[in-house]
Amino acid sequence: MTDLATLLKPDRGEPAHTIHLVDKDSAADWMKHQSAPRRALLEAARFDGKTGYQFVILPGASHERFDVVSAVANRTELSPWCLAKLAEALPEGTYRLAEGEPGPAALGWLLAQHRFDEYKSKPKPVAGPRVLLSPAAAAIEPTIRQAEATAMVRDLVDTPAADLGPAELEAAARALGEEMGARVDVTHGDAITRDYPMIAAVGAGAAPGRTPRLIELHWGKDNAPRVAVIGKGVCFDSGGLNIKSAGGMRLMKKDMGGAAHALALARLIIGARLPVRLHVLVPAVENSVSATSFRRVTLSTAVWASRSRSTTPMPRAGLSWATRWPRLGNPVRR
Repeated sequence: MTDLATLLKPDRGEPAHTIHLVDKDSAADWMKHQSAPRRALLEAARFDGKTGYQFVILPGASHERFDVVSAVANRTELSPWCLAKLAEALPEGTYRLAEGEPGPAALGWLLAQHRFDEYKSKPKPVAGPRVLLSPAAAAIEPTIRQAEATAMVRDLVDTPAADLGPAELEAAARALGEEMGARVDVTHGDAITRDYPMIAAVGAGAAPGRTPRLIELHWGKDNAPRVAVIGKGVCFDSGGLNIKSAGGMRLMKKDMGGAAHALALARLIIGARLPVRLHVLVPAVENSVSATSFRRVTLSTAVWASRSRSTTPMPRAGLSWATRWPRLGNPVRR
């Protein structure tokens, strides 16, 4: 994962390139007050202050510094993406805004520099780090935590299904638990068949090593209000014996996106030290086709008997079993 914490720092007055933000209402007045050489550069670049994310690099106060002017929709209400283009395209260096604080735009500055290129034989060369200085020191750590959580979701969802099955999702949860000081429990094997039969049914057709499991992450004091977060962890969904078409299956590796978001939310909650008792549940399965796959028109032996006419909605049935543990009296250690 990109070291995002190094890309946003408190402004202590160190040398930096200046970023001027203008919008359609302020661009003309700002350009009017620039020097003749600067106005000539802006005219040559056809900078009008209205075209979204357009920017121009201008001479600075010294030969070591340059300025940047960029067009945004509203310079007084920056969105998370107002600085993203700059963070991606500017040369390596340290930058600060000419006026105000980056606010939500700091998140886009970080995420624009995140890279996931593990599967590229020749990763595209990127510029060195672009560091943004912010006068809002108190907002830096929460912004970095949010960017790291977002990058975590992206990396998990972007990892090909062949390399991210239930076991790898478990490994991600355990790594998070070790990093953040949370306990991780995993139910699998005979226990998942006995205590969570619908989760077991969804993953019944999976190959050895990709067997179904219920991943649980616990954090917080026992007397704190309990918050449960449940994320669908279907690492790949072929549709089972009612197999999906090629078009329907193409995006099914992202079916574990709910689990990725649940783990990322756990990272945010723990990182913020919220006064809650957090319980994350991720039913992790792969809905595959094999001789052991769940049959259609089958009467389940679950507590709530269900008659399924198709195997396609089975992953949702498995997810529902993760939500029912409070009513059953959780068979897994609390």
